[in-house]
Amino acid sequence: MNNTSQLDSSLDQPRGRFEVLQSLLDERSSCRAFKPGSVPRSTIMQILETAQRTTSDCNIQPWKIRIVSGSGLDRLRKCMYERAISGAAPVADIPPIAEYSGVYQERRRECGWQLYSTLGIERGDRAASSKQAMENFRFFGAPHLALVTTHKSLGSRGMLDCGAYLTTFILAAKALGVGTVPQASIAYRVDVMREMLAIPEAEHVVYGVSFGWPDESHLVNSYRTSRANVEDVATFID
Repeated sequence: MNNTSQLDSSLDQPRGRFEVLQSLLDERSSCRAFKPGSVPRSTIMQILETAQRTTSDCNIQPWKIRIVSGSGLDRLRKCMYERAISGAAPVADIPPIAEYSGVYQERRRECGWQLYSTLGIERGDRAASSKQAMENFRFFGAPHLALVTTHKSLGSRGMLDCGAYLTTFILAAKALGVGTVPQASIAYRVDVMREMLAIPEAEHVVYGVSFGWPDESHLVNSYRTSRANVEDVATFID
C-alpha cells in the first residue's frame, strides 16, 4: 500500500478525521502579512464550496459573500484607510461591543499585547499601536477580501449563522495552505463599503476575511493567541 492509500485509509477512521480537524485548529492563526501572488480562482471556489456546507438555522444559509480582488480591492483599501485615519465617526450596521469587562477585557488586552510585543511595540506606545491597528483598513496587504453580509430581516440569528460560516471558511482555507485574518473592525466603515461595492441597505455587513498566501517569514505571523481552559467555559450537568 502506498503512502496516499495509507492516508486515505486512516481518514476513513473517526480518529484519523478528528486528528486532521484538530491539526487544522491548532495550526490556524490570523495572518497579517501576505505574499504578493493571487490565489487561483479554482482554489477560492474550493474554499467557498466547502464553506457552503456550514449548518444554519432551518438551512436558510443567510450569508452573502463578495470576493474583492485586484484593482477593485486596491481602490477599496485606499478609501477605507483614508476614511479611518481621518477620524470620521464609525458607521456600522451591527453596533460594536460597548464595553469589555472582567475576563473578556483581560483576554482582549492579552491578545493585543501579544501582537504588539511580537512587533516590538512597547506597552503605552499608543502611536505605534494605533498605526498597526490602522493596517486593518488596508487589509494587511492581502490580495483578496471576502466580505460577508446577511439580510437585515434575519436579525441576530442570521449573524450567528454567519459566525459559523466564518469558522468553516478559514479552516477550509487553512487546509489548502491559504492564510486568513477575520476582521470585524472593517465592518465599522460600512459607509465606504456601501459606496464602493454597491451593498444595498437591506444587507448588513457582518465582517470581512482578508486572505492570500501567507508570508511565513514575516515576524507578525509568528504571533499566536492563547485559549482558555475548557474548565473555564464548560459545565457538565448530569
